[in-house]
Amino acid sequence: MDMKQSLAQLIHEAIEDCYAGVDSLPSVEDIAGFLEIPPEKEMGDYAFPCFKLSRALHMGPPQIASTLASAISEPDLCEAKQQGGYLNFFFNRGNFAEQTLGVVLEAGENYGAGEEGNGKTICLDFSSINIAKRFHIGHLSTTMMGQSLRRIFQFLGYKTVAINYLGDWGTQFGKMLCAYKLWGNKEEVQNDGVDALTRLYVKFHEEAEKDPSLEDEGRRWFKAIEDGNEEALTLFSWFKELTLRDASRVYDMLGITFDSYNGEAFFNDKMDRVISELKEKELLTISDGASIVDLDEEESGMPPCLILKKDGATLYSTRDIAAALWRKDEYNFDKCLYIVAYQQDLHFRQWFKVVEKMGYEWSKDLVHVSFGMISYEGASLSTRKGHVVYLEDLLKGAKEKALKIIEEKSPDLENKEQVAAQVGIGAVIYADLQNNRIKDIDFNWDRVLSFDGETGPYVQYTHARCSSVLRKAEGTEAAEADFAALEDDFAQELLRQLSRFPQIVREAALRYEPSIITRAVTELCKAYNKFYYENRILDAPAGVRQARLELTKAVKQTIKTGLYLIGMEAPERM
Repeated sequence: MDMKQSLAQLIHEAIEDCYAGVDSLPSVEDIAGFLEIPPEKEMGDYAFPCFKLSRALHMGPPQIASTLASAISEPDLCEAKQQGGYLNFFFNRGNFAEQTLGVVLEAGENYGAGEEGNGKTICLDFSSINIAKRFHIGHLSTTMMGQSLRRIFQFLGYKTVAINYLGDWGTQFGKMLCAYKLWGNKEEVQNDGVDALTRLYVKFHEEAEKDPSLEDEGRRWFKAIEDGNEEALTLFSWFKELTLRDASRVYDMLGITFDSYNGEAFFNDKMDRVISELKEKELLTISDGASIVDLDEEESGMPPCLILKKDGATLYSTRDIAAALWRKDEYNFDKCLYIVAYQQDLHFRQWFKVVEKMGYEWSKDLVHVSFGMISYEGASLSTRKGHVVYLEDLLKGAKEKALKIIEEKSPDLENKEQVAAQVGIGAVIYADLQNNRIKDIDFNWDRVLSFDGETGPYVQYTHARCSSVLRKAEGTEAAEADFAALEDDFAQELLRQLSRFPQIVREAALRYEPSIITRAVTELCKAYNKFYYENRILDAPAGVRQARLELTKAVKQTIKTGLYLIGMEAPERM
């Protein structure tokens, strides 16, 4: 049992002793959930807000806090003090250190993991690259956020299904085929892959501005794809194969795999079910020739959801509803997360509402995990205009810069190429997942790849520092740890950070917010570096050394776990 659970149990026993016979008192689990971390260290390690008991006890929070503070006497665990309507707890520092390290080191790499997800499935729709386009940094956030959330939920026991919902349907593919037929070269496209396709796509739009009839030709080619024309399908399948070949290099660099690549085209023959159900349930109405679902705009604040165009063509909403129905049947998910930029908020709210109106109770389990947009040094991204920053180029550049720094600072380091990849790519991932996901990111090369301040390399270096300390300690005399040596403020702050890690993981899962883990790991590293500079470790007396080594081992292990959960590697040497 960790310190938080021990504290919750203590409070629960005091409440039962003081207020026996009162109905609706909170359970140990409820109390653990109510416990807060005070904003200032001087206010204690944890605080219990007694207003949570006011209604059941019919008395004011300060009176409750005073009564409970008098009833709690566990000096080996903590000291309880009333402060207004709060019951503040100050842990016995030596015992706090011993118990916290015992829990962390016993759990090992599973510290912070859980079983609350056992028997539950979460689908994650993320990355969702477009066919015939290279992987650019506009896809970085959805890709890394999706990967991080996948790992977080797996860590908590959930079965996850990672879905790359490919953008492989629409008139743009007719335009691509048109461009290839007019200006393409088979050998050039085979050799250059998506780069060649991108050049053709840009050229199509440049030429279409001069000759608008090309737009009609592009639509005719897409109609050929829809109609199953052999030449059109052969070319389209080839373009898809080239795209996935190109994208796989980036996914390999980031350590990402998917369980499904079923894209828009996969659901092309599954939309009749949606149309039929909407008609049967009398939800589909005609407006100016188009088929819509009225969403009661006055009540919902949303305009009608367009299901079919005047010409009978389906839309993104139609496909997304079909995909959700299929995924529920196929995976029986408990949650289905859509990691997509916030500009699509209305789109998701609309079709989620349609699924609800269709009578599917699980519509509440559809979640749009929105995030901000990425620009590059102030410029927005556009494949059509040729304004793109390719992710593969960015990751390679990051690795090259990291390698240059490593060669300057650690010329004798083994596996420099491998470490440079871990550090460079980690710097990019960290920069993307450092801040609240809803914030827009202006991707600045120098800032992202800086090795100073709160950055990915800083966090990785702290892990390497812990590893170095532990390597140097190998072969030293074994001793019983003197946990009194960890009663100083620097060690205690470090222990507080460690003790809160399981709570951090759960908060990140609850809020679909990887940055909570990123920031927590950063704070842990800052706390360790302060501890490291303020305390002797290897040349301290045996019992003191052992306690500080155990603390170092616990920190190293937790940093590595935190980095894994956000998709980063933890180098042993840097």
